[in-house]
Amino acid sequence: MKKSFFNIDSAIMRHHDKAMEKIQEPFKLVEETTQYNQEKVLAAFIENGVSESHFVETTGYGYGDRGRDTLDRVFAMSMGTEDALVRHSFASGTHTISVALFGVLRPGDTMLCVTGTPYDTLHPIIGLQGQGQGSLKDFGVTYKEIDLTEDGRVDFFAIEEALKNTKVDLVYIQRSRGYSLRPSLSVEEIGKIVRLVKKYSKVPVMVDNCYGEFVQEQEPTDFGADLLAGSLIKNPGGGIAKNGGYITGRADLVEMCAYRMTAPGLGREIGASLGQNRSLFMGLFNAPHVTGEAVKTAIFTAALFEELGFDVTPTSAERRFDIIQSVFLRDPDTMVAFCQGMQSGAPVDSFVLPEPWEMPGYDSKVIMAAGAFTMGASIELSADGPLREPYAAWLQGGLNFHSAKMGVLLAAQSMLKKGCLFNERKE
Repeated sequence: MKKSFFNIDSAIMRHHDKAMEKIQEPFKLVEETTQYNQEKVLAAFIENGVSESHFVETTGYGYGDRGRDTLDRVFAMSMGTEDALVRHSFASGTHTISVALFGVLRPGDTMLCVTGTPYDTLHPIIGLQGQGQGSLKDFGVTYKEIDLTEDGRVDFFAIEEALKNTKVDLVYIQRSRGYSLRPSLSVEEIGKIVRLVKKYSKVPVMVDNCYGEFVQEQEPTDFGADLLAGSLIKNPGGGIAKNGGYITGRADLVEMCAYRMTAPGLGREIGASLGQNRSLFMGLFNAPHVTGEAVKTAIFTAALFEELGFDVTPTSAERRFDIIQSVFLRDPDTMVAFCQGMQSGAPVDSFVLPEPWEMPGYDSKVIMAAGAFTMGASIELSADGPLREPYAAWLQGGLNFHSAKMGVLLAAQSMLKKGCLFNERKE
């Protein structure tokens, strides 16, 4: 008899077994996507002749950093784009997106976001909040947005009307649901937006690609998007990159971003890798597999909590376009129990007991479960959310499904221990 390392109630394990049975077909689809994307990345490594010499540290200005420049080419090929900037010096996904926006927009331009209001962290960059901080608004860039429909879908009619009647210089798309309940966008739907934009204009279409890399076999640029940006402590860093971000897409736009990244006239020619190349290469190589494990974790979470009687989005049967899973936990106590149980299954800081707190930028207390090797790494198993209606926890990540699954089961066990499970029906 196999030894059990975790004491999970038998009632929960019965629901585990039912959940695993019903997600075998979705798991097969994830494996197929992972296989394709892993081959794509491997081919890019081989085509560009990656070797030990590309991991050598450079210092100072970083002139002639072969590893840095080769990494850009490998990343661009992996994403099916003309060019890329992959840098540990990007402090976060928000910083990376900011560099891209300031790189391609000019005073007098208009940025049109067609997926509703973007992440809160972009509001000061755009100029929706904060004064005198050097926002796009401060530099004379106008921001406009198209609201989503009542069911959280892209409003193609409103986009078309805006393109007909408004001066637009950049169209912006947020691919992931992030911390909202609207559906994430597939690359096919992004392609539909791009076709509509190009019908009326040649302006660039930029996509915030965070949480979506390698979830499908193709990326938004395969469907006509001109520029992508994202974080390396999410999908494309494979759980190995310690920090950083990427910008990839049309070569002329990437070059403009490079001048904003450093300085006009210098661009990508400077920026020492400081010994970070190895982890960035290795992270990219592992990214398709790790992303697949995170998607499996999300599907399993949906299936288990469906079996336990909770509403989830996406459902276990829906196609996946990012790694994020929402679980509606009904009340504050259940939400806290869920996150505390998730934390207890983390490889790092499992002994920490998360409590709701007044997090800056939120109008409600927030609880976070995040026991990660890299601080804030969304590709590692985490769950969090504000304590307000509909009491939804957003789960993402999982470096490997086998370990992440235990975190999810421990979340359910914590709920059971605190009387938040099976209190509406007899098991």
